[in-house]
Amino acid sequence: MPSSGTVIIGAGQGGYQVAASLREHGYAERIVIVGDEPVLPYQRPPLSKAYLLGEMTAERLWLRPQSYYEKHQIDLVTGDRAVAIDRAAARVELASGARLSYDHLVLATGARNRKLPVEGADLTGVLYLRTLAEADAIQHRFAAAQEIVVAGAGFIGLELAAVASKRGKRVSVIEPLARVMSRAVSPIVSEFYAQAHAQWGVNLLLNTRLERIRGEGGRVVGVALSDGRELPADLVLVGIGIEPETDLAQGAGLNVANGIVVDGKLKTADEKISAIGDCASFPEAGSGRMMRLESVQNAVDQGRCVARRIAGEPADYAAVPWFWSDQRDLKLQMVGLTAGCDRTVLRGNPEQRAFSVFCFRGDKLVGIESINHAGEHMFGRRLLAAGESVTPAEAGDLSFDLKARLARLMPARERAPR
Repeated sequence: MPSSGTVIIGAGQGGYQVAASLREHGYAERIVIVGDEPVLPYQRPPLSKAYLLGEMTAERLWLRPQSYYEKHQIDLVTGDRAVAIDRAAARVELASGARLSYDHLVLATGARNRKLPVEGADLTGVLYLRTLAEADAIQHRFAAAQEIVVAGAGFIGLELAAVASKRGKRVSVIEPLARVMSRAVSPIVSEFYAQAHAQWGVNLLLNTRLERIRGEGGRVVGVALSDGRELPADLVLVGIGIEPETDLAQGAGLNVANGIVVDGKLKTADEKISAIGDCASFPEAGSGRMMRLESVQNAVDQGRCVARRIAGEPADYAAVPWFWSDQRDLKLQMVGLTAGCDRTVLRGNPEQRAFSVFCFRGDKLVGIESINHAGEHMFGRRLLAAGESVTPAEAGDLSFDLKARLARLMPARERAPR
């Protein structure tokens, strides 16, 4: 019986990576990528940065041109959506009525924007950002907008605020928690970014909730806040988080708990079905704690892991997570998972706009947050990947040679002169 090959649901970076890595590993069977957007697979991170600033064209967003998929015999189905999985028949049904049989099915369905649960959220001028079409909608309204309100001071919210302030708009950011990016970064980094946005003219309103969006003639004209204040607004940009896209998996009877539940090799309870990226809940290497990560790195590395397994080289997923955020002249790079750290050590001077925060749990390094300091970020990635640490005293000592510490970890053959 002929092979049905691999079907990948989701044309983001994770889904693309599965297909590309399968071919790199010599997989010769059929590969199909199904994406619900009517465009080639593309990078999402620039949407809230260079693309909105007009510094990057849509063509530069493409992960590969159309010719790549043709050359590598990857069938690309765009503008269509998977609506059901028939596990007994090993078949996926698309909204168009097409049916795709599979030997392996990879769910790379990603996530959707969390909707703002307030009156007026459906008015014209209330926009979200996750897709290219949504970025184009924001871009279209930017020129005429003068008063912009951003709901949420996470990565996306602050990136949008940074773009808007750079474009000369009056910007207010509404955040119900006490500090910016509070779920992701240390208090030191939060305070640094709050001060930076204030210097850029952003009106940052912490410990404040957006209670209602006011409209006239169906269009946004202002917002009402929890402290009784009202702000004018002709554009409201919402960045209050995302939710994993699990409806397809749930409809197929797969286990879902804050994502599609998979094992260490990223397989669901159905041996033929894997899940990766923003939609997948997987066991952390070492602890076994179930987690879901929203990052390009995680989606790409999980795509590679699944491709290796399908191609006959199975291994548990154990990549060190890392993240980044570009806000005007500030590049934040993070490595490791710092939630629950009980000690932070500052290395460098925030006033020089280039420093790092080393995060510890006890005396063990669990992550590093670096601003405009790519070298220390790369140090952290290599150190944590090797399962090694530095002490808090070493982290805070600028005379301590990080490069020498890494050199001692390298195998002798890598240190030998060529």
